Amino acid sequence: MELYKKVLQSVKKSGFRIILLTGVLLVSACNGLKPLETPEQSFWHFRIMPDNPQNWSGDPDAGLNYLVTGGYIGSGIPIALFEKDLGEFQDTVLRRQGNNAYIDHTANIFPVENGVEVINGNCFSCHAYTIEDKVFLGLGNPAGDYQNNRKLGAWLMNTTVKVKFKKDSPEREAFGHFGDYFKAIAPNIQTNNPVVNPAFRLEEACVVYRNPEDLTYSKDPQFETINYTLASDVPPLWNVDKKSALYYNGMGRGDFRKLLMQASVLGIADSTAARKAVEQFDDVLAWVAALEPPAYPYPVDAELAETGEVLFNQECSKCHGTYGENPAYPNKLVSTKFIGTDPLYARYFSRLSGLPEWYNASWFARSEPKSELLALEGYIAPPLDGIWATPPYFHNGSVPTIEGVLDSGKRMDKWKRIDGYDTNRLGWMISPGGGGKETYDTSKPGYSNSGHYFGDELKDVEKLAILEYLKTL
Repeated sequence: MELYKKVLQSVKKSGFRIILLTGVLLVSACNGLKPLETPEQSFWHFRIMPDNPQNWSGDPDAGLNYLVTGGYIGSGIPIALFEKDLGEFQDTVLRRQGNNAYIDHTANIFPVENGVEVINGNCFSCHAYTIEDKVFLGLGNPAGDYQNNRKLGAWLMNTTVKVKFKKDSPEREAFGHFGDYFKAIAPNIQTNNPVVNPAFRLEEACVVYRNPEDLTYSKDPQFETINYTLASDVPPLWNVDKKSALYYNGMGRGDFRKLLMQASVLGIADSTAARKAVEQFDDVLAWVAALEPPAYPYPVDAELAETGEVLFNQECSKCHGTYGENPAYPNKLVSTKFIGTDPLYARYFSRLSGLPEWYNASWFARSEPKSELLALEGYIAPPLDGIWATPPYFHNGSVPTIEGVLDSGKRMDKWKRIDGYDTNRLGWMISPGGGGKETYDTSKPGYSNSGHYFGDELKDVEKLAILEYLKTL
């Protein structure tokens, strides 16, 4: 009840309707999901996502080059602020040329239309991660620290740019409305758990100040938001070409190029700039399709894995697909009522967030190639290629090992990641969490580790065999 009161207080400035719906949302999570049910929501267990053909024929090399040098974010901080610091860092991951050779692989330096070079984050700030001292592009990054409030940083950035560059200077023109968007996202992406990523909260905070028709900046908010951050684990990109719908709740439908380029709303000027970016995402989509998961780097018991494959095909493949010479993936959306995992993330988009309505009235949905957000209350059973490399698990990152996915009795209510990879439990080495920023607390709204109890009835030896087989995917 104390937590319920705290969240209600945090949204009191958002208007009575949002307060009321947020209260119902949280009460629903605690009381068996009873409020706000409709017959449609109550009686389906799963749905197969309809076929959604994509054009995968672009140039993968050109796609990667655009991701690591291109200006798809549209604007950023003029590098004139950092010229003295350039040269102190060497990009040993991407080995880029020019000024990009002297910054981290998670950012790009690029010229805007007036020729001024700016710096901003790129896709690999969220979609690249290190295993055994090697960076894997396309692997979700669980190490981003979003628990700090960025309000002060946003204020300092805006103030520094305005002090350094005159209002009518080319640098201020290049900065554009990036500072406004950054101020908007700063208070909205602060999470109350580690290892999760607030990507949709970032997008939501940007588009709330964008005209949906032409994506230009609007001083007036387009819809209301709540002051509570529901974040998620970052899925790997190498499974995108198997999917008919994107995102954990499967709401991303239609053309994948537009769905993948949504980070552009952080800084692009308008729909004209967005059009230039989406044209380059033909090649980006081809690069994504060419990605391969990293091979398991530790020994595998081949005989046990063979037994595990048989068990997996019997117990797991109906949702997660089959692998090997003739792979098949069903694209199955499983109802939150059936899967039992924390429903708040799916419910947020189907009941509270203004993002789907904004998106479906926007340039993204109303111009070719069209895409849309259709939110249902379920989660996609994901492909499991490279699953060993992608802890934590569940859409909200609440389970740090695959052992915990298969056996709910092995899950901790509070846990903390420690150094090392657990080859027995297949995931992170963890210890019981006592509190603080490093502890993942599953009692917080949206971050429960409940559900997916399908493996609980398996014998221990059967679970071990399936774990061994998953190492080979």
